[in-house]
Amino acid sequence: KIHGKERVQGVTISKVDRNFDRVIGSDKFIECDTLLLSVGLIPENELTREAGAKISQMGGPIVDNNLETSIEGVFACGNVLQVHDLVDLVTTEAKRAGLNAIKYVKERYNKKIEKKDQIKCTTGENVSYIKPDLINRTDLSKDIIFTFRVKRPDRRLLIQFKDDKNKIVYKRKKIYVIPSEMIELKLNLREQQIDPDCKSLEVEVIPRPEVLIEED
Repeated sequence: KIHGKERVQGVTISKVDRNFDRVIGSDKFIECDTLLLSVGLIPENELTREAGAKISQMGGPIVDNNLETSIEGVFACGNVLQVHDLVDLVTTEAKRAGLNAIKYVKERYNKKIEKKDQIKCTTGENVSYIKPDLINRTDLSKDIIFTFRVKRPDRRLLIQFKDDKNKIVYKRKKIYVIPSEMIELKLNLREQQIDPDCKSLEVEVIPRPEVLIEED
């Protein structure tokens, strides 16, 4: 709740439950003269659209695990690809894109090597988006960096990657998640014994089974 007439004098904040309903008795007044909101950030995709690259539903370009867009030889990183929390992550991602661009020039430029039979990455429970959107089967034995965000805050969770046959490929416990913090995981899918015929890979963030039992 915002307080003030003609100018801001303060705000009242409160905790919310899993359904985003206010928790009665948790209200707290904070005196201030300015309220800054950061809501609904999307990637800076003007250049991406002008280049003709395919755009995902979340506004960023569709990329494979090498950060290559749907346009051969064009790579995306930083806030063009996804909104980042820290400049360190932007720098690391930019280095990856640059190294992959160099590799493209050395190995694939003007050779018309088509990418076939890619694995599609999809979002499950409480996941708003995931990068990369596609995984090259030829890279399954390599370390692949996945980045994603949740839709809502929660605690005592389980991050799971499942294939199209509902087999759990990877799982990891997480103490808490919030939408404003991007999650980054590095996986070697070959080591996780992914099905070689897998068509898609889904990531979900769900309450841990023992938590559900406690709540019941």
